[in-house]
Amino acid sequence: MRLSVLMPVFNEADTVLTTLERVLKVNYPCEVEVVVVDDGSADATPTILAGLADDRLRVITHPVNRGKGAAIKTAARAATGDYMIICDADLEYQPEEIPLLLAPVLNGDAQVVYGTRTFGSHTAYSFWYVLGNKGVTMFANLIYNSWISDVETCFKLLPLELYRELDIRSAGFGMEAEVTGKLLARGLRPYEVAISYRARSREEGKKLTWKDGVEALWILSRERWRGRQPTSGRTAA
Repeated sequence: MRLSVLMPVFNEADTVLTTLERVLKVNYPCEVEVVVVDDGSADATPTILAGLADDRLRVITHPVNRGKGAAIKTAARAATGDYMIICDADLEYQPEEIPLLLAPVLNGDAQVVYGTRTFGSHTAYSFWYVLGNKGVTMFANLIYNSWISDVETCFKLLPLELYRELDIRSAGFGMEAEVTGKLLARGLRPYEVAISYRARSREEGKKLTWKDGVEALWILSRERWRGRQPTSGRTAA
């Protein structure tokens, strides 16, 4: 098995180097590659990325900012792994926990695995951020008759070819809801594992806003009423 870690980056000069160092130092139970897409960064991010040298690392550049979904789409096209996982460059997630998501796949228990976040007083950005996240997740469970814990988690691990088949169109943060909606519409219920999380503040670079939550509700609704789509391969769990 070969894992592709897909990393979208936009103006993350303060954290991208540390994130990549930690991603590359993880003791993976399989072969790994890291595909970074610099999504039109205007800070020192391009210079930092240009100074890195590792045979497992590939850097692709968007001349202008196109959004997280567009960056992941570019990375997925270039990736060569059997499975993929998204890992942001902001240090809100712990790269060392990626093997936790790999374990159910390697054990033959799952095809799609989500890292479920626990929001605590010292890890959550704000009351409204957590409430919005839980509201979007509850809405997804309601309209898809499912019970998942975290629609918007960045840590989504699934077969690379399946991600390509989903044909994610959302260019921005809406891609998270679109991935989940399309998986649920196919009857694929993600296997969930608990992960650590520490949300950034606005001052530290938090980019999500309430508008992204509204967009997520719309995207989940749109994918639900498009109807159930055929699935390929095994079920998620």
